[in-house]
Amino acid sequence: MVRATLAFAFLIGIVLLQIFLSRTERKWPGLILPIISFLFGFLYPFNMSAGTLIWHVFFVWLLGNIPTIIFLAIYFACRPKRKQTAGE
Repeated sequence: MVRATLAFAFLIGIVLLQIFLSRTERKWPGLILPIISFLFGFLYPFNMSAGTLIWHVFFVWLLGNIPTIIFLAIYFACRPKRKQTAGE
């Protein structure tokens, strides 16, 4: 129970960090976590055996990049708000 609570708190902290970084004036801080997540997701298929089918490799790559998709969704959801406030 304690591990699950800590893992949940860690995930909430990472999401809040992504929201904070996405709301900065510069665009690059908001892309740090998606880039790191993509690089980790890119490494997952290399841990598979050599005889694996290509669609298995693609599926593992796609599952490994779910956090990247979530981080990019947060980034693009926060960026238009930043542009609107800068234009006022």
